[in-house]
Amino acid sequence: MEPSLRIVPSSTPKAASVQDTSNSLGLHDTLRYGPRSLATEAQSSCTIKDRLENWEITQDNLKLTQLRNVYGLAAPVRLLMERKMVGYNPHMPALKTSNVHLDVLMGRDETIECADFMMPANELQQPLDIHQEMEKKLHM
Repeated sequence: MEPSLRIVPSSTPKAASVQDTSNSLGLHDTLRYGPRSLATEAQSSCTIKDRLENWEITQDNLKLTQLRNVYGLAAPVRLLMERKMVGYNPHMPALKTSNVHLDVLMGRDETIECADFMMPANELQQPLDIHQEMEKKLHM
């Protein structure tokens, strides 16, 4: 978590350019930064799309920074620990569960989104092979 009082996400692009990944000779350093992808360099990134993708992260960072400024470092650390504990779900992955406690900690308990009441038909079906789902979750 980078402490910042930014209200909207920054408009800086995510991808690194060749100038950022060049070595002393001015060439792309493949060993440090991986193979160069011309597709990402040619693709123009839409700044509004990047901002919308990072909106919730930026708002959460702002709330945690304000908590830190008002109550000290212990408040955001405690909140992040509670989120981590509540986010761990040891139940079967095949059955859909809702995590109301995590929604309360994230501040999403008073919002209604389309996904809350408009479920696709494939999510309503029960899985056919529960053993396969458990193996996938436990990386077996």
